[in-house]
Order: sequence, then C-alpha cells, then structure tokens
Amino acid sequence: MLTQTTSRVLEPSDLDAALAVLDREPVTNAFVASRVQVAGLDPWRLGGEMWGWYEDGMLMSLCYAGANLVPICATPRAVRAFADRARRAGRRCSSIVGPAEATTQLWRLLEPSWGPAREVRAHQPLMVTDRMPAAVAPDPRVRRIRKDEMETIMPACVAMFTEEVGVSPLAGDGGLLYQARVAELVGAGRSFARLDERGKVVFKAEIGAATPRACQIQGVWVAPEYRGRGVAAPAMAAVLRYALADVAPVASLYVNDFNTPARRAYLKVGFREAGAFTSVLF
Repeated sequence: MLTQTTSRVLEPSDLDAALAVLDREPVTNAFVASRVQVAGLDPWRLGGEMWGWYEDGMLMSLCYAGANLVPICATPRAVRAFADRARRAGRRCSSIVGPAEATTQLWRLLEPSWGPAREVRAHQPLMVTDRMPAAVAPDPRVRRIRKDEMETIMPACVAMFTEEVGVSPLAGDGGLLYQARVAELVGAGRSFARLDERGKVVFKAEIGAATPRACQIQGVWVAPEYRGRGVAAPAMAAVLRYALADVAPVASLYVNDFNTPARRAYLKVGFREAGAFTSVLF
C-alpha cells in the first residue's frame, strides 16, 4: 500500500491538530506546547513557524522553527522532510534541541550545510517527578521574586545563562530580549530565589514552560561561593512545592549529563530519568 506524505507550514486553522500531536507527550513537549497554547500558530505571535508532517492526511509530526529548531514526535521520515525544509531556508536558529533520537538525526542531516556547531550536548537526561520528596524539607528561605527585585535577580540570571550556554545573553541586543523574558517570568510569579542577609542571590530557578499537564523547571543556579554546601536540594524542593501546588501536576527538567552535582541534587528530591534530550548550540 502506498502512503501519501507531505510537509507544510501550519496555519492558525491547524491549531487543534497541532495541539493533539503535542498532547501525545505532554512532558517532553511542554516547552513548545506552552507557547502554542498562548500564541496559537500565527508565526508573528509564536515567534517562528510550525512545520507539520502528514501521512495519509493525518498530522503525525511537528517541528518548531524559531529561535530554536525543535522536532516534536518526529518520525525518521518526518525528520528528513524537516531537514530538507531547514536546509532550504538556511539557519536562523541559535540551537537545535529536542528528544535525543530525532534531534541527533536532524543534526546529522543538517551538519554538512549548517555545521560546524559551537557545541553538541548529545545526552541531557530528562528528569520528571509528580510528588514531593519524603527525605528533603523545602528551604523556607526560597520565595517568589517580586517585580521590584529585577535588579537583584538579573545578575544571577546572566551568570547562569553565560555559564550554561557559553555566551552572554547581553550580546547582540544588549540583553533586551533576555531581560524581557526574565521580567515575564517574574511577573507571572514563576521566578524563585533565596537571598542572603546582604540581599545577594544564593540560589535561583524558574518555572519556564507551563501547561495544565506539565511544567519545566529551568535556570537552576547556585552562587559559586555556596556550592558544595547542601544548598541545592532543599532549594529545589521548595521550587518543586510551588510547581506542583500552583502550576502543574508534573514537573520536569533536563540537565547536562556531565553536571554530576546537579543530577545528584535532582535525584535526591525525587526526580527520575524519563528520557533524554540533545542540544546543538551555534
């Protein structure tokens, strides 16, 4: 039996079908799903295009093409179609990120024309939990950051981003877009920190992507002088308490496999590995 296949840029009228695909893997797809649920499929509001892969008239796979290129529920044939479209369009994204198998295949197809990458993080464990830890008490000093504390939290956010990604978020536009994103999370009550007696950030994290089914913790950072002193696990337990009580029934994050202290802290508060991501950084 012959199977008719095609790929195309989705339109706002395709929203329900796209959401159905995203809902197949609500934890893995939380980042893109949260954007689509707010912005729909209009490229201007979404910050990029959504590409769809159809088999016999059914939407089977997606690829978000914005600041990041993100394959979603992507079959091998869909990945090849998305790679062809991305190659024709030229690289506009700062990274390719997503489930390890599909992202690795996508990069293998794009590397001859898009490479070399600045860095490839081939295995980033996806960690998930739906309950509070029994053995770790939440740090009561971790709290939501207020809107009037932007000047307090921004240096820690910049330090985290630079350490994690390898480039400063202040490059290019002077940090306007990054500051706007931090302000958005602060305004939504999804930015958390512990401050010391001098008002300096000891620990910080955000609940970034959020849908009714899952949320994603991001930007976890401990000030260098406090590392190795048992700060991370109780602080993460505090953020997790907010996440599960106020945002979604499941919390997730993904972490570099070489970051042993972070992985140890996440395991301690009950996160378990449930898959893996790959990130290709340009």
